[in-house]
Amino acid sequence: MITPAADAAFARWLARAAGDALLSLRADMGFDDGEALKNSGDKVSHELLMTALARWRPADAVLSEEGADDHARLAAERVWIVDPLDGTREFSEAGRTDWAVHIALWVRGELVAGAVGMPARGVILGTDTPPAFPVRAAGPLRLACSRSRPPAFVAELAEAVGGELVPMGSAGVKASAVVTGEVDAYVHAGGQYEWDSAAPVAVARATGLHTSRIDGSVLNYNQPDPKLPDLLICRPDLSQVLLAQLSSI
Repeated sequence: MITPAADAAFARWLARAAGDALLSLRADMGFDDGEALKNSGDKVSHELLMTALARWRPADAVLSEEGADDHARLAAERVWIVDPLDGTREFSEAGRTDWAVHIALWVRGELVAGAVGMPARGVILGTDTPPAFPVRAAGPLRLACSRSRPPAFVAELAEAVGGELVPMGSAGVKASAVVTGEVDAYVHAGGQYEWDSAAPVAVARATGLHTSRIDGSVLNYNQPDPKLPDLLICRPDLSQVLLAQLSSI
């Protein structure tokens, strides 16, 4: 029988293995052809993860951003939800470290294990050894936002709570910044899927952070439609303030 601890350790191992492959690919290909690097990154990481899961967890279903959605997962008790390369734009740009690998395991309605690897930073955050609860820094609330296309409502939210925006890359990196205390909250609306948030949410929950949709409702995974467009990850003591402001924007 596979134990929860074994699944959590396996999630970390998968994140590390995929991350190492992506770093090697980056070094081999260089950055002259960004589009080719993006496509190769998605492919290499996806194939590595699918091969490892087929070997070590053959009875489990998989939902991957880069794979065809097999709806047999809806009847499965165990489903791995993975994003082989979160932040392809950042991955394809020399010097950028704000991209990630997402590995999560859903079992009978709950996220039970997860790992977010940030290979270019040499960091993996996982549920096997959850990070310590982050210390709140003095000063205004810091809200993670997209560096390239920050939604207008996030700027409105920052103004309403007297906060400041902190631009950064992939969804996993933004969520992880809440876990590590670099920012106080990550709010997103307008276009994500289960693989964008499953692993970060699993790690955030293991750390003791608040996770929900922006109306305060529960984040549900392994749904028929994997689109899960909005998300709030924050310190628990900030959740009611942020949700109240979000309801009025």
